[in-house]
Amino acid sequence: MALWGGRFINESDELFKKFNTSLAFDYILVKEDITASISWSKTLMKSNIITKKEQIKIEQALFELLEEIKTKDKKNNILFSNCEDIHSWTEEKLIDKIGELGKKLHTGRSRNDQITTDLKLWCRKKIYILLDNLIELQKSFICLSETNESVIMPGYTHLQRAQPITFSYWCLAYIEMFRRDVSRLKDALKRLNISPLGSGALAGTAWAIDREELALSMGFNRSTNNALDSVSDRDYVVELLSSASISMMHLSRFSEDVIFFNSGEASFIELSDSITSGSSLMPQKKNPDALELIRSKCGRVYGSLISILVVLKSLPLSYNKDMQEDKEGLFDTIKTWNDCLCMATLVLKNIKINSDICRRAAEEGYSNATEIADYLVKKGLTFREAHKISGQIVLHAIHQKKPLHSLKLSTFHIYSTLIDNDIYKHITLESCLKKRISKGGVAPHQVHEEIRKAKKRLNIF
Repeated sequence: MALWGGRFINESDELFKKFNTSLAFDYILVKEDITASISWSKTLMKSNIITKKEQIKIEQALFELLEEIKTKDKKNNILFSNCEDIHSWTEEKLIDKIGELGKKLHTGRSRNDQITTDLKLWCRKKIYILLDNLIELQKSFICLSETNESVIMPGYTHLQRAQPITFSYWCLAYIEMFRRDVSRLKDALKRLNISPLGSGALAGTAWAIDREELALSMGFNRSTNNALDSVSDRDYVVELLSSASISMMHLSRFSEDVIFFNSGEASFIELSDSITSGSSLMPQKKNPDALELIRSKCGRVYGSLISILVVLKSLPLSYNKDMQEDKEGLFDTIKTWNDCLCMATLVLKNIKINSDICRRAAEEGYSNATEIADYLVKKGLTFREAHKISGQIVLHAIHQKKPLHSLKLSTFHIYSTLIDNDIYKHITLESCLKKRISKGGVAPHQVHEEIRKAKKRLNIF
């Protein structure tokens, strides 16, 4: 069944029908299409386009349809029907149930405003699920952070050991990233949660309907202001895909960090057997497949964002069939993003931290070298001169294959007589951490406080 055809004499070519149909993927919107149709039927009744008795009959039939589609077989029946899209399928099934009355439902409505209404309803539902999973991921980071506040490890720049941090502090960095993802989704929801239904094809409807009341009945905050824009707008799709891309970038960076931490070269952590796999040839292997898949799926999500931007970039107003390409990438992206969030949460819940190895890496990586420079600055040297002396001491320690704290005072004196015995208390890893007291620093009391704030924010008791 197609929702058009009166001005056509000849049948569509079968190849064109297959090429043109969207049912194979927009069937996902069936619940949203039925829900919006129920609200539309009430609007028609309030506008005296159909009677109350007719509205009740339509609503009952649509509710029956909602119940029927909950079975797997019924979903297959949707896919194997000859309908062009989910909107024509819903209308066909309604007509099958209540006859000619079902043909009244589309009065004043276009597929153009139906499509974007259904898609907005679907996106809104998925956003709430994504928000929940982003919160769960942050909670897992907090749990891991709280149990590893004392674990010292090297922080990195350029993948070179830089300054000492704690594993807890590393966790808090990712909490900040995913907290921003939550903020972006909530902002996107504000702009998305505006109803286009009642915009018609592009110029509004000639029937006296209350679009504000209609919007509120579907849980939208209000209705859109311009019908031409309403049926053309896919900003919310772009915004969701953009939010997904940024969040997947965060997930990919997290994956890369953990892959490195889990490597034999670092051995800072050990991943659980439950989220790793082995080699078909090498029995010693334990591969971080879950994290590698998250890392690779990031590119797939980027592809969907670029695709919709290219589709929309030259489209004239208002609706064009090009917009049918807005759904497959979006549906795949939301599923991919959600799956990766859940997998990252699972990874965190089963990580084992090798605290001794982490500490040894921080000591051997000369991550406390900056403390020597700061020490000399307090003794009166300029930072640039102190930096040079500190570098010379590190070079000496590297040649001797010794950590800085094992060097004798006489060795320090080779490079500066300003250095006294108190240098040793300044270059301990614990001292390095305690001195980083600026806002956002790694000082243990600040890390502890940030964990407390995060727990409060996420209602963890």
